[in-house]
Amino acid sequence: MDTERTRPERDETAALDAYSRIVTTVAAQILPSVAAVSVRTGRGAGAGSAVTFTDDGFLLTSAHVVEGAQGGTATFGDGAEAGFDVVGRDALSDLAVLRVRDAGARPAPLGDADRLKIGQLVVAVGNPMGLAGSVTAGVVSGLGRSLPAREGRALRLIDDVIQTDAALNPGNSGGALVDSSGQVIGVNTAVAGYGLGLAVPINRNTRQIIGDLIKDGRVRRAWLGVAGVPVPLPPPVAERAGQRSGLRVVEVVPGSPAGVAGIYLGDILLTAGGQQVQNVQSLQRLMLGPAIGTRMSVTLLRRGAYVDVVTVPAELRT
Repeated sequence: MDTERTRPERDETAALDAYSRIVTTVAAQILPSVAAVSVRTGRGAGAGSAVTFTDDGFLLTSAHVVEGAQGGTATFGDGAEAGFDVVGRDALSDLAVLRVRDAGARPAPLGDADRLKIGQLVVAVGNPMGLAGSVTAGVVSGLGRSLPAREGRALRLIDDVIQTDAALNPGNSGGALVDSSGQVIGVNTAVAGYGLGLAVPINRNTRQIIGDLIKDGRVRRAWLGVAGVPVPLPPPVAERAGQRSGLRVVEVVPGSPAGVAGIYLGDILLTAGGQQVQNVQSLQRLMLGPAIGTRMSVTLLRRGAYVDVVTVPAELRT
């Protein structure tokens, strides 16, 4: 004879049903927008994923997926194939924009990763191991991670990288990381280890990068010519500045904008352009195209005294 399930069992079943409904709904929304992409370069064939984000055929993917390629083929979940051109790629953010020659796929909405919280449900959609239209789910395991990226001699940290336990495998790179409302909040970029995946966030900074790639095919970056390490501020300074750490200058390139402005070894950067500088990433966020050639005020702590200087960031040459 069947026995009635206990209340905890009913609650667990209801929770699992709700979880399943979210994942299946998000998958149904996003799958038509995600494509498997294949490229061929002088080094051989490559593959990954991409997600459509405009009505006129622009796709977003990882820069390393299309490295060395000018174009390739995108295959969508319904079997439709279309050739694409690489509009622009930026290795220092690991983002690239493609454009298919026959638009038609449903665009996925872009969200804002800055609103994510640890523990939040996310869904990864891509084409791992050549298995088209694969869906995995998990949670946001960590925020604010950093991922090193290099283009030529330039080394940069991709900041605010999203860590998730949603299963990611080769071929997932360039695919969509989606929140429970169906908005793309990240582009899957790397598998760091078993049970650990990383995604480049969609936020104000990466939207600027995406816009630059569409408009110019490349990303212009500003350069100050300093290297630094985060350090805790003395309590009186921290209270007055409203921040707990600053960036101690450990290198100044001779003749650089920082050197010309009078920034010295040992100075602690507190603000730049009116924004707090607490680590390398917070300074990098300011170093995009609009900062080139503009007057940027910088507040420093030098031997216990506050010092204000004005820098004019130059364009970074890679």
